[in-house]
Amino acid sequence: MNILKCARAVGMTAILSTALVGSAAAQSAIAQLRDTSRQDVGTLSLLQTPAGVLLKLSLKGMPPGEHALHIHAVGECEPPSFESAGPQFNPSNTDHGIMAGPGHAGDMPNLHIPPTGLLEVELVNAAITIDTDKPNSVFPPGGTAVVIHSGRDDYVTDPAGNAGNRIACGVISQGPITVGRTPAR
Repeated sequence: MNILKCARAVGMTAILSTALVGSAAAQSAIAQLRDTSRQDVGTLSLLQTPAGVLLKLSLKGMPPGEHALHIHAVGECEPPSFESAGPQFNPSNTDHGIMAGPGHAGDMPNLHIPPTGLLEVELVNAAITIDTDKPNSVFPPGGTAVVIHSGRDDYVTDPAGNAGNRIACGVISQGPITVGRTPAR
């Protein structure tokens, strides 16, 4: 009897482990960021959580200072302007800026890049999801991209926070991510 219970427990553990691993892979995404010269400048990992999407950003070789970080509505990153990424991701059609209202789903806090040009930061965006069945999914037809701007977002000006030129871009794609730190290479 104990052997049968043990076998059932092992079997259920294997089934649950497989389900969790499969679910984690389906609920994660990644973007490789490149600058206007097509140089690799970092990685953004996205992981679905009950509170929203956990974003883990790891950057290198970036200019120091404050820089806007946004999700844009088109999954394309053609240098040097990255205008191909389209406007900010805004599935609910709201005004830009957390100081002016609810803001776009693609609005995120400014980055504060130190003189080394290296940055590792984690933040949660509760306005987006990786779930492809939701209207605020980062996987709509045409995809989405993450964009870093030359200046800071003023959190008010519509449509992009007066953030300046686009200096880095990465297409968000489905795929498993590495658990833990994602070092800049």
